[in-house]
Amino acid sequence: MTTAGTPTLAADGERLACTVVEPAVPARPGTALLMHGAGNSGRHRCLPLARELAAAGCRSVVFDFAGHGESTGELGQLSLARRARQARAVLERHAPDGPLLLVGFSMSGQTVADLLGEPDIGDRVRAIALGAPAAYARDVRELPFAAPEFTATLRSPGSWRSSTAFETFAAFDGRAVLVLPEMDEVIPAEVTNALDAALRTRAAYTRLVLPGADHMLGTWLSGHPEHRAQVAAALLGDA
Repeated sequence: MTTAGTPTLAADGERLACTVVEPAVPARPGTALLMHGAGNSGRHRCLPLARELAAAGCRSVVFDFAGHGESTGELGQLSLARRARQARAVLERHAPDGPLLLVGFSMSGQTVADLLGEPDIGDRVRAIALGAPAAYARDVRELPFAAPEFTATLRSPGSWRSSTAFETFAAFDGRAVLVLPEMDEVIPAEVTNALDAALRTRAAYTRLVLPGADHMLGTWLSGHPEHRAQVAAALLGDA
């Protein structure tokens, strides 16, 4: 396989750092887009899985959202809506056509749902993988993460129930993989259970629980090649 350096992409008023991992022998149609979570996360956490997919013949792309890694911007000014716009821009540059596989860790579980909800993208998506995914209230979509209203809504019991993720995932009829740690100290069990129920509605669904893993699944998978291969196989339909 070959890994591009660090090409940058102008999008949403920022410069986004991207890495494209090309398989040595392309054996799968389309491209996988892998998206990291919030906090101090970045595309480096997704690279091991991206390389695993490329080793299986699937072209893969990872990038840093604004305010993360080597991309420009301030994390506090990022929002769920901006995340979706930035992911879309990466797809338009690096995967403008053909089938798509979307992978989202933690906060990017919502970003996967947001992309699926855009018909011109959603119609191309053949498979999704969600690692310890989160879901967020509709009302916070446009709010910067630093806004007090964003945090206040997140702390409001049950606010996540208004997320668009549930109806979007319930309508998805491709291949869906839910990857969960044995112990998740971040995502409430009721959120996970609601996402599980939505994914079971129409998708060809696989649920993987990784023994010994915690919420930081990208980092954990980098040190557990056997489980990383299991996740890749499930996403590609080889399991």
